Amino acid sequence: MTDAVLEHPAPQLKGKRNKALGKRGEDAAARFLERRGYEIVARNWTCYAGEADIIARDDDAVVFIEVKTRRNCDKGMPSEAVTREKRERYERIALEYLKDCVISDAPVRFDIVSIVVISDDRALVRHHINAFGGA
Repeated sequence: MTDAVLEHPAPQLKGKRNKALGKRGEDAAARFLERRGYEIVARNWTCYAGEADIIARDDDAVVFIEVKTRRNCDKGMPSEAVTREKRERYERIALEYLKDCVISDAPVRFDIVSIVVISDDRALVRHHINAFGGA
């Protein structure tokens, strides 16, 4: 092995670490939302268009929530990673989800929960309500 190989984790290890961080972030976001009165109706809901991290009810609204978790802000705030393409994909996911729901005339909202891990048991959580799309 060379020194360069020892300095950088294997791609598989880094992918597993990122997946574990994402899962921890989604769990924390769900707890955060529930404490604020949201009813979580689905997690990791998938369709042809992709996956919604969290789908919740907030009063009458159906809320599609993208969760972004980072270890630091070296590449910007986590919410900055939600690109125009990601927003458009979330709108397609929402359309697909609502096709099969008995919900009618409910307002739809798109939120982002941005999490920056500070330590093993602390994080900065920012909830961007109505972050994109129409209400």
